[in-house]
Amino acid sequence: MRTDHQIFTLSNGIRILFKPAKSTISHCCLVINAGSRDEHPGEPGLAHFIEHLLFKGTQRRTTNQILNRLEVVGGDLNAYTTKEYTCLQASFLKSHLERAMDLLQDIAFFSTFPKEEMEKEKKVILDEIASYEDQPEEAINDDFESMLFAGHTLGENILGTVDSVKKFDQKDIASFIAKNYNTHEIIFAVSGSYNPVKVLKLAEQYFGVIPENKSPKNRIAPLTIPVQKAIVKKPINQAHCMLGSRAYSFNQEQKTGLLLLNNLLGGTGMSSRLNLEIREKHGIAYTIESNYSPLSDTGLFAIYFGTDTEKVAKTLKLIEKELTKLREKKLGLIQLAQAKQKFIGQIALGEENRMGVLISMAKSLLDYDKIDSLKEVFFKINKVTADDMLQISNEIFDQNQLSMLLFEPE
Repeated sequence: MRTDHQIFTLSNGIRILFKPAKSTISHCCLVINAGSRDEHPGEPGLAHFIEHLLFKGTQRRTTNQILNRLEVVGGDLNAYTTKEYTCLQASFLKSHLERAMDLLQDIAFFSTFPKEEMEKEKKVILDEIASYEDQPEEAINDDFESMLFAGHTLGENILGTVDSVKKFDQKDIASFIAKNYNTHEIIFAVSGSYNPVKVLKLAEQYFGVIPENKSPKNRIAPLTIPVQKAIVKKPINQAHCMLGSRAYSFNQEQKTGLLLLNNLLGGTGMSSRLNLEIREKHGIAYTIESNYSPLSDTGLFAIYFGTDTEKVAKTLKLIEKELTKLREKKLGLIQLAQAKQKFIGQIALGEENRMGVLISMAKSLLDYDKIDSLKEVFFKINKVTADDMLQISNEIFDQNQLSMLLFEPE
């Protein structure tokens, strides 16, 4: 386990994660193991709606007071919702730790969700939904997930639908929070130049007073569905395509190998196989990338590209060619070593993003009840063999198991 952090558990179950950092800038985040997949059927968008409303008034503060509390001292406050998490985050000068902790505690646990603010925020989210519809590269991601997880809350759009957002009321909010804001599944994390005793004392003061909530998590894994292919006509100028399948959960051993494979195939950087073959060599797609997202009981692997309609067929053939290579031929020793070196280097560079690292550590604590050191992470990557990569490629990149969604211009 990492030796660069300390973990404290409060009597109500909330865990405090402290990562020392020699800097005049500090970061903190509150990560709650509750996301859009925890919504009841028929109420998509509720977790995201609540996240928006946390900034709209508490028992002690108005919206303006919340928004100004950190900004008046040059700090930053933000939040986001995913399928499985809600995250509040703040960055600020070292001297304002207590101010940030007080604010995050207030909005996370003492928001009042005023009706008039709810109605205003509904309009904001409806505009956000409309905005996404105007961005096919964003919309196709959501629609592809809806295809792969049809009939399950993982397939619902995080933003919700126009109809669902309009129907939300205070009872829906109170019910979701009571069922999902389990204090034993909440992490408050801090990175900064502080004495751990001070951090724990402030954490006790602000988060130790929160009543314990032990609501059990009742997530249901999605059922297997057949491979699907769909073409949708849209008022767009360029074709957009998603190709992929379900993949490993974050608890499966093959996860590390698929992360490595994904990075080699179409991950970060211009030297991925798909980018070199399709963009650099053939010049037929400005954007082509792959992504692997492990979740608690499943995962998603997908390839995305945008190109002219007449170039879609050729792009798909070139993608199939790259996937076939990975399925039929083991990586050589040099190829595998280079893939690992690249991935490890990218992870090491990512340590410069202190907020990103802090959130990642908090999520790891939620998911695994531990936080691996970089040394342990690198060990897992280096342990992946060429045989592992071949087996994973044949499981995940099987052409007969890949679903496809294509947006075509009308």
